[in-house]
Amino acid sequence: MAVVKEVLEIAEEIKDMRIRGAGKIARSAAYALQIQAEKSKATNVDEFWSEMKQAAKILYETRPTAVSLPNALRYVMHRGKVAYAGGADLDQLKFVVINAAKEFIHNSEKAIERIGEMGAKRIEDGDVIMTHCHSKAAISVMKTAWEQGKDIKVIVTETRPKWQGKITAKELASYGIPVIYVVDSAARHYMKMTDKVVMGADSITVNGAVINKIGTALIALTAKEHRIWTMIAAETYKFHPETMLGQLVEIEMRDPTEVIPEEELKTWPKNIEVWNPAFDVTPPEYVDVIITERGIIPPSAAIDILKEEFGWALKYTEPWED
Repeated sequence: MAVVKEVLEIAEEIKDMRIRGAGKIARSAAYALQIQAEKSKATNVDEFWSEMKQAAKILYETRPTAVSLPNALRYVMHRGKVAYAGGADLDQLKFVVINAAKEFIHNSEKAIERIGEMGAKRIEDGDVIMTHCHSKAAISVMKTAWEQGKDIKVIVTETRPKWQGKITAKELASYGIPVIYVVDSAARHYMKMTDKVVMGADSITVNGAVINKIGTALIALTAKEHRIWTMIAAETYKFHPETMLGQLVEIEMRDPTEVIPEEELKTWPKNIEVWNPAFDVTPPEYVDVIITERGIIPPSAAIDILKEEFGWALKYTEPWED
């Protein structure tokens, strides 16, 4: 079994978080499979396919919780598996795998731009938009609308405890967009002057629930109460296939010192616990549309994206496992 050394190097870099961010991780994984296919010394189709599965397994083990990583592997390996099962010869199978990897990388690089173009169609001249946290996809929607000459204003929540809102506010302002920066708990107070809510997603479940930065669900709930559209901007590799089998997405708990500085925390009574969840879950009924690079869909169509992109089915084994 010969997994080429570049694949092992990329796997190490993903594991040590030298390669980070959903898009970068996904593209690196697809690229590693491409290199494996290009440099393989396999002399027959079975040998080649077991090498590919081996490489995919190694990459998968690096960070199985990052949803974009297994999705990149599924995208490439699902297409390979279909060709292999259909009796492709060695050259054909190599071509399919290399092509799928290139296609995934290309789509992923273009995704943010496409999301911006599609999402901007739903933004009208004069809109006041509320956003939360820092999302490249959400920013792309607002920036594209602004570049189209739509006169918008954006209300940015600070997004405690890590203040990602500061990054968003400065980035939007650098494009010339007028920004209003508010504390998280002011979201409902300013919802009545808001026309649209545009936020990103960390991942999206099969029923269209959105896992995103803590506070997202509260803003979506408030928007629902005010009959204001909530639009989630997310690349298709953020869709989470494991949730198809009823697996719940684990919510990461982070260090209490992000909330209360360590010096202060030391002086606190021992019977106070500081909980610091990174994400919350917004139910699909609080989301109006999800803007993906493949088009704008209702949350209920999340399952179709999973089937088309990643070959997901209920009787499922990963394409590198069987």
